[in-house]
Amino acid sequence: MTVIATESLSKRFPRVTALDRLSVDIGPGVTGLVGANGAGKSTLIKILLGLSPATEGRAQVLGLDVATHGGDIRERVGYMPEHDCLPPDVSATEFVVHMARMSGLPPTAARERTADTLRHVGLYEERYRPIGGYSTGMKQRVKLAQALVHDPQLVFLDEPTNGLDPVGRDEMLGLIRRVHTDFGISVLVTSHLLGELERTCDHVVVIDGGALLRSSSTSDFTQTMATLAVEVTDTDEHPDGTAVLRARLQERGITLHARVEDGLPGAGHVLLLEAAGEETYDVVRDTVAELGLGLVRMEQRRHHIAEVFRTDEQQQPVPRQAQNQALLKTAAERGDGRDGS
Repeated sequence: MTVIATESLSKRFPRVTALDRLSVDIGPGVTGLVGANGAGKSTLIKILLGLSPATEGRAQVLGLDVATHGGDIRERVGYMPEHDCLPPDVSATEFVVHMARMSGLPPTAARERTADTLRHVGLYEERYRPIGGYSTGMKQRVKLAQALVHDPQLVFLDEPTNGLDPVGRDEMLGLIRRVHTDFGISVLVTSHLLGELERTCDHVVVIDGGALLRSSSTSDFTQTMATLAVEVTDTDEHPDGTAVLRARLQERGITLHARVEDGLPGAGHVLLLEAAGEETYDVVRDTVAELGLGLVRMEQRRHHIAEVFRTDEQQQPVPRQAQNQALLKTAAERGDGRDGS
C-alpha cells in the first residue's frame, strides 16, 4: 500500500525552485523526510495537504489526488505545523476540542477524543491551564494532540522537536513512534537532524534542493558493517592494553582501522577491525585472554545515517544543500552518543 506518491512534482517560485521533479512512493509506518533548511520539506507538505498548488507533476495522498481532493485529504490527515501557532489565552482542552469540532466531530465525541488525546501526549493534568503559560515542550504536545484528535489515517509532523532540550526530544520521539505502534496511524515527520530519524523511522526520504537524493528503509541506511568494535581494560602489566592488543592482532593478520574511538570510563579506546568471518571473533577472544586483559565489549558495528552521507560525500560531488552544515552537524546534535541510545 502506498500512503503518499509523487510523480515529477515541482514547485517554482520567481527566484527559487522549492521542489524539482520529485518522484517518490511512501508506504505505511513512520517515514522521515530529511533535508537541510530550505530543502523543500515544508513546501512538500503544503502541496500534499492541498494548500499550495504544484507548478507541475502529480501527487496523491491516501489514494486521493492533491489537486482535486484537498478537502477530503485534510479530513483524513492530521498536521502539526513547525511554527508556534497556538492561542495563548485558551486552555489546551478548549483548543483541541475546537480543532476536533473543525474536523467534523460532534460536541460529545470531540470532548471525549480531546481528553483521550491529551492523556496520550502527557498533558492530561495540565489540560485546563492557558496555553500561554506552557513550556515549549508542552506547546509541541498540544500541536501533536490537535493533529491526532480526529483519528486521522496519516499525520504530517513538521520539525516536531524544534526548540526542545535533549530530554524533551527523546520524549517527543517516543510519542511519535507510539502514534504508529499504538494507533496504527502512519506518520511523515520532517527533520534536519539525521540521528532523530534513525531512532524513530522505518523509512527515510532525503531531499536536497527540492530533488530526491535517496529513499530507502532505515535498516538499509544503517545496515551492519563487516566491522568489529573491541574495547578492553588496561592492567598493571599492560597500562595501555589497547595498544598491546592492536600490535598482537596485527601480528596475527587481523586488519585494523587507523581510526579509534574513546571507550568507557576506566577502559581504553575502542579498536575497529575488519571481521573476515567467525574466526575473527575467536582470534580476538583468545588474544585478549592471553594478554590478561578485561574484555569490555566485542560487537559488530552499524552505520549511523550521517556516516552514510559522509561516505556518499567522498564518492560523488556534493549536492547543493544536503551535505551542508545544517544536515551533517547532526553527529554532534543528535545527543545519542556512539550507540544511538
